[in-house]
Amino acid sequence: MKDATKRSIFRWVHIVFSIPILGYIYSPFEELPKYADRVRFVVVPVMLLSGLWMWKGHVLRRLLLKRPTKQGAAEKLLA
Repeated sequence: MKDATKRSIFRWVHIVFSIPILGYIYSPFEELPKYADRVRFVVVPVMLLSGLWMWKGHVLRRLLLKRPTKQGAAEKLLA
């Protein structure tokens, strides 16, 4: 999958999951308990994670895909 496609997917996930937050903010107070847990425990974390991934995903990818050094090379440096 191309990087542009991944960015587009994360961008749309972020946008779609931000819509319920607007409904949560602007809905009448009596209707808040109906979907407060869904917004609090699903929508906000997904939106935060997708936003962080778009912002600092390149750093996380670099850390996760970093190849471990050979153990023998590390021991030679310490000796």
